[in-house]
Amino acid sequence: MSYAAFYRRSIEQPEAFWDEQARLIEWQTPYSKVLDYSRAPFTNWYVGGITNLCHNAIDRHLAKRSNQPALIWVSTEVDREVTYTYAQLHAQVQQMAAVLKAQGVGKGDRVLIYMPMIPEAAFAMLACVRIGAIHSVVFGGFASVSLASRIDDAEPKVIVSADAGSRGGKVVPYKGLLDEAIHLAKSKPSKVILVDRGLADMPMTPGRDEAYADLAARHEGVRVVCEWVEASHPSYTLYTSGTTGRPKGVQRDTGGYMVNLAASMKNIFMCEPGETYFSTSDIGWVVGHSYIIYGPLLHGMATIMYEGLPIRPDAGIWWSLVEKYKVAAMFSAPTAVRVLKKQDPAYLTRYDLSSLKALFLAGEPLDEPTAQWIAQALNRPIIDNYWQTETGAPVLTIANGIESKPSKFGSPGIPMYGFNVKLFDESTGAELTDANQKGVVALEGPLPPGFMQTVWRDDQRYVSTYWKSIPGREVYSSFDWGIRDEDGYFFILGRTDDVINVAGHRLGTREIEESISSHPLVAEVAVVGVADQLKGQVAMAFAVLKDASKAAVPADALRLEGEIMKVVDDQLGAVARPARVRFVTLLPKTRSGKLLRRAIQAVCEGRDPGDLTTIEDPNALQQVKDLVQGG
Repeated sequence: MSYAAFYRRSIEQPEAFWDEQARLIEWQTPYSKVLDYSRAPFTNWYVGGITNLCHNAIDRHLAKRSNQPALIWVSTEVDREVTYTYAQLHAQVQQMAAVLKAQGVGKGDRVLIYMPMIPEAAFAMLACVRIGAIHSVVFGGFASVSLASRIDDAEPKVIVSADAGSRGGKVVPYKGLLDEAIHLAKSKPSKVILVDRGLADMPMTPGRDEAYADLAARHEGVRVVCEWVEASHPSYTLYTSGTTGRPKGVQRDTGGYMVNLAASMKNIFMCEPGETYFSTSDIGWVVGHSYIIYGPLLHGMATIMYEGLPIRPDAGIWWSLVEKYKVAAMFSAPTAVRVLKKQDPAYLTRYDLSSLKALFLAGEPLDEPTAQWIAQALNRPIIDNYWQTETGAPVLTIANGIESKPSKFGSPGIPMYGFNVKLFDESTGAELTDANQKGVVALEGPLPPGFMQTVWRDDQRYVSTYWKSIPGREVYSSFDWGIRDEDGYFFILGRTDDVINVAGHRLGTREIEESISSHPLVAEVAVVGVADQLKGQVAMAFAVLKDASKAAVPADALRLEGEIMKVVDDQLGAVARPARVRFVTLLPKTRSGKLLRRAIQAVCEGRDPGDLTTIEDPNALQQVKDLVQGG
């Protein structure tokens, strides 16, 4: 079947199409209806179906794959490699599940996971879905204020964490950040389970904190059966930054998510059971959920979980793992490739990469020079893909598992099956059907299985945020600009809202602004995302001080900039730290008081700021320009 026909059937006959794909997983009770779209835009897939995510990821493979590698943990931070077979992973997950159940965790309860890239993090995720609990993984790079806001929204019964992570050989303590976050949070967990890696001090709070090693020892060899749940039962929530300070909890179902991931493993990633998959992401992000933990295991593969940098101990570490474990598909980010591009190219030819079918990249736009460089260096297909936390799986890419198609440098590809992708004029809502017209990338419902169900505990926010932003249209807005060429390939041009993308990490400018504004000397601030050759984008901040004289002397300005960056580090984590904080006497605004962020961004990037007829004071933008040009 041609991909065009395959895709067309998914759009025109979604029930028949997704009924076929559902055979890729096991159901305890068959569903009575494939799709219920009676409450549009809310989509309910596999109505009445009963299943379990952990059963499909581990248990059902035991008969044939008990001794096959399932989880391969590699840490260049602590110089360890451990391989767990499906049987061993099954035992570890049951042990973790028994520990959680002993703490009172049951179906529908939330468990927040704040951990480095260690096996226990995977055990915790799989144990949660085994017993019907809902996990919420928070990236280990987030600091106390961000973590506290997520604790308050998820209201976890238990938090699973560790003493510390490590990055570039430097210990990143977690326990102190976690204690501060719990102190700040209104919702307090009843228990905190801690993995002691021996990397940092781990002071225990009596009555609340428990060492995982002690708890696990009490439940060794315990059998914990799967809790069978409805297909619509939430599997997890994952927080994504928005244009307001409050993070959005993307809620994912169970049945539809499994079906879409299982289908993608062969259709998109061209993988077979028994092969090895290597995603270099972190479990704190959606790629880590979908393609470190769940997708490969659902497909009966081995999955590599990597803790470390792409250049430590040297720039050949990833390729040595491809050779050693015969990796079939590798998933990374353009930022990582840009880092490797600065290293000795000999590392790319030192290892046998014959097992690698393709390198997949996502997380931010892939520029053409980077794509060409890595394609020539590896002599392997480089397949870009575009998706979001909300979508759960790729929206735009190439499905070479269905029909081989060429990639186009700079384009993530064509719409994937189930995604009815269209472009709309942001102002009028008119659909743009001609080639090379710039519009907002949007999706028409019903959305495919595995797409977010809603915003956690806030259906109204889901509708108002995603489905009401394009005039006269009931469509899901991606908040990304895009164009479509004559061949149907899409090119993503950047964000329409105020979320920036730093090395694949989506960060809300409002969150960073609120953090900077908490400094006692700051009166007002604007944060914009500025194009960066290495990271895709970096945050740039422009602050108005309560007393301008505090930054009048260059040395004082530099010291104050450092103080403000430390505030952001402490509250949001280093990932949110602005590249620069510059001081101005006023911010560029319209006469109605609206901040001209796009004009600031344009000036920072050396572009024409466009129509400025509504600007209140042109000197405000000139200040920004002078600072940027002054270096």
